[in-house]
Amino acid sequence: MSMFRRILFLALLAIAAMQSSFAASPGVTAVLSNSQPAVGQMVQLEIKVNGANSANVPETISIDGLEIHQTGTSRQFEMRNFDVSSSVTYNYTILPLKAGQFKIPPQTVRVGNDSLRTPELVLNVAQGSGNPGSSAGSVQSGQSTVGSKIAFAELVVAKKDAYVGEMVPAEIRLGFDPRARGRLQDGPELSGQGFTTQKLQQPRENLETIGGRTYQVYTFKTAIAAARPGKFEIGPVTAKAVVVLPRRPSAPRTTRPRSPFDLFNLDDPFSDPFFSDPFGSTGERTELPIQSETAALNVKPLPPNTPPNFSGAIGNFTMTADAKPKTVQVGDPITVTSTITGRGNFDRMNGPALEDERGWHKYPPSSKFKQDDDVGMSGEKTFEMVIAPNEKKPAVPPLVFAYFDPVKENYVTLRSTAVPIQVEGGAGPTAATAPAVAATSAAPTSTVGVTPAPTAKPQDILYQLIDLGRVRSFTPIYARPVFWIAQLASFILLLGFVGWKIRQAKIDNLEAQRTAALQQESGELLRKLRRGELSPQEYFSNASRVVRVKTALVKNLNPNAVDAETAAKAFDLGEHERAQLRTLFDRSDELRFSGSGNGAKTISSEEREEVLRLLESLRA
Repeated sequence: MSMFRRILFLALLAIAAMQSSFAASPGVTAVLSNSQPAVGQMVQLEIKVNGANSANVPETISIDGLEIHQTGTSRQFEMRNFDVSSSVTYNYTILPLKAGQFKIPPQTVRVGNDSLRTPELVLNVAQGSGNPGSSAGSVQSGQSTVGSKIAFAELVVAKKDAYVGEMVPAEIRLGFDPRARGRLQDGPELSGQGFTTQKLQQPRENLETIGGRTYQVYTFKTAIAAARPGKFEIGPVTAKAVVVLPRRPSAPRTTRPRSPFDLFNLDDPFSDPFFSDPFGSTGERTELPIQSETAALNVKPLPPNTPPNFSGAIGNFTMTADAKPKTVQVGDPITVTSTITGRGNFDRMNGPALEDERGWHKYPPSSKFKQDDDVGMSGEKTFEMVIAPNEKKPAVPPLVFAYFDPVKENYVTLRSTAVPIQVEGGAGPTAATAPAVAATSAAPTSTVGVTPAPTAKPQDILYQLIDLGRVRSFTPIYARPVFWIAQLASFILLLGFVGWKIRQAKIDNLEAQRTAALQQESGELLRKLRRGELSPQEYFSNASRVVRVKTALVKNLNPNAVDAETAAKAFDLGEHERAQLRTLFDRSDELRFSGSGNGAKTISSEEREEVLRLLESLRA
């Protein structure tokens, strides 16, 4: 048995190696933790190489006015269905020495025989105090510097000005003096109103020296997006940690009162002998609340000259498009694949649209997203849309995609090139005429000649001696080729009729099975909706699915191709019911694609009853 397991393990490793050998070519990205720091404020630079587990990167980057040093390396491996992907991240610290705008030029990264280059990065350094701990909140001592604290929290927002819906990178940094053996108990949590926050990822852990003291720093990455214009206070960041401190010595009543943060009558609590010899005295675990200062964010509204196909994408993107197959019949499906690559709010992005939809039947698109950073701001999103030509077309129309570029502060519309295709004519010869033509072409020349027109016969006896008439064959009819050809044609027609009947019976059976399955699905979804145990997203998703299924039963359509207008026409709804139906579909799409957890956690009973009444009124 152990031998079998060993062979199976080696086989799995071989498959994984084969899969990794066909992996995509390596790529590189570079990201700054903060693009607008102050003088003396530390900035993190990450160079991430995807598709490789090692690379040659520069150890130092020389730029006048900046001190840049490599601080560490981290590797990630992921195996999904034997598809192995790996990445390596190289971390740098940047210390601005003076104010101004600095450009970090593209860096050359070598991966095997490949030479990659990072994008150019811009760092705008403002004049400041240079205190790296100025944004950290008070922990226990209330002092303004980090150097005398047991722990600190810091909120770093990459920008001070943004637009509504723009994703702004942010970092939450929690630092602990290693001698206190700090451990997070709750949090961190980022409070505030009027903006959404991406889910916090696993923190990056490293040692940093701040104000002459070493801290164990945990860095959480996220991104925030404002829902409305205005001036916002982001934060503060709050967390609870457990640290180990020496027990307080007993003191006489005459001793002067001490601050609870000055445990040893010293400015530095770690000057106590407990920390120089932790095994020589007894320590106690203490719950320590941590809080950062807030960060200001000025949010501007988007410009009013919105393109007609703008759906809310904000960032910097590129687009590629293709269509397959290239040769189809009228009414056959064509899959149009478009890929949006770049950096921005992918979770609020809709797919590109056809520039000219006339003569095409379009189905709702599907999408998948592949991120190449920690918070989902950078990567590529692929949309697949199925269309069908209603007439002969020489090409698939160009796709258009509009987005707002916050750097250029204007709207950008991307337009793909038309994809040439060949749409062949739909209607051929009918089934009734085709066999007739085939039979005509296959039939041999008749052996029975056409009776010639009567001619004047001589009025003498020579007629009976010379004109003997046509010679006729006395071969039996079953021995003649014409007989067997006629029999074969009849037999072929009979086989065709039997095959058509069998196929028709199967089609009727499949249609009956499809109808029964849709009816069962509709009934189960309605029972779930009446129980009222679903979240808002599940409730409205199931409700919109009931509408699609009922419409598909009435109009014999694909449920996935049904939208609000199709359902309203199918059931001939009034204006009020049409508005309710559109609201139901919009609410379902909003909860499904909003990309955040905002909104009510439950649905009111009045709203639930209104949705159920609408669903029960959908009858043909």
